[in-house]
Amino acid sequence: MPIDALTDDTDLYEAGMTSHASVTVMLAIEDTFDIEFPERLLRKATFSSVAAIRDAVTQLTTAAPA
Repeated sequence: MPIDALTDDTDLYEAGMTSHASVTVMLAIEDTFDIEFPERLLRKATFSSVAAIRDAVTQLTTAAPA
């Protein structure tokens, strides 16, 4: 699927993303935002679309410190 055809809600796995690629995306996001994905978010649905990834990052960056 051409990148310009992707929307925030496009299923990235249907567009060709592999599980290996999703780990690479996760690691890049953790480095960029200085966050760590907790175990509860380590699931396919978290990385299934740009919108899902954005929602997870928003959750992690706006959460009150523990």
